[in-house]
Amino acid sequence: MAAPGGVLNCEDFSMFQEVLKVMRTIDDRIVHALNTTVPTASFSGKVDATQTCKELYESLMEAHLSRDKAIKSCITETSAVVGQLREERAKDSDNLSIIKQLRKEQTKLKLMQSELNVEEVVNDQSMKVFNERCRIHYTTPKIK
Repeated sequence: MAAPGGVLNCEDFSMFQEVLKVMRTIDDRIVHALNTTVPTASFSGKVDATQTCKELYESLMEAHLSRDKAIKSCITETSAVVGQLREERAKDSDNLSIIKQLRKEQTKLKLMQSELNVEEVVNDQSMKVFNERCRIHYTTPKIK
């Protein structure tokens, strides 16, 4: 899974988080982006706020979808590893290295699943700020 900062590595959770951090840059800077591109009432004639808000919304949606896809891809990949290790443990329940590896992968899977919750909070916060500033200029499409 490609990401702006490089390749999303599902093996190493700290690198996984680092790439997500880079991918969340647009959400981290939304207030600045809105302040510099969407005009206040006194400057509304100089910039097309509708077009600016539409482009920002499309960028946000693209970023949200790509991160969601990346996280779910890693969850699927790690789930498969956990399933494989469970099968190996069932065959050889006394092998401590398999048990240790299984615990490690299960922990990583839980951390990746918690990233989905973080993602939901980040997305909600970005959309709240976006709607506060752009609701006058641009109406977001209804999601089915």
